[in-house]
This record gives sequence, C-alpha cells and structure tokens, in this order.
Amino acid sequence: MPNLGPTELIIIAVVLILLFGAKKLPDAARSLGRSMRIFKSEVREMQNDGQPQPQPPAIEQQGYQHPQPIQEPERNPNQQQH
Repeated sequence: MPNLGPTELIIIAVVLILLFGAKKLPDAARSLGRSMRIFKSEVREMQNDGQPQPQPPAIEQQGYQHPQPIQEPERNPNQQQH
C-alpha cells in the first residue's frame, strides 16, 4: 500500500465531504464502527468454534457463604424513638 501524505489525505477528505455531505459523514463513521465491532466479534466466535468453553466454577465450590439476614437491635419500649 502506498504511503499517503497529508496532501493526499486532505484531498480524500474533501472528496468524501463533497460526495456525502458534512451531515451524513458522522452517521457513516458511526455505522462503519458498529460494523467493524460486529465483524471482530464474529471473527472471534469463528476462532472459538470447536473449542470447549471453560465453565465458571459453581459458587458453592468457591466457599461462598450466603449472607445472614440483618437483625434489628432490640429496643426498650421506654426509650423514645427519634
């Protein structure tokens, strides 16, 4: 691929603005970015096809303890509530 200098990049930018208009360029760039993101994820999925997916260990095996319910402190009926 030939090296593009600043002059060539400016000419390409001007041609794009003339062809598509300044209002549509941000939308076109956004959709191109979304398409590239989807393409990358699909390529990654194709590379992972056929390979077993690692299963996360169960919570019980990690020594997880279920939280205990919070008990409210006992109140003396003679005390005033704030």
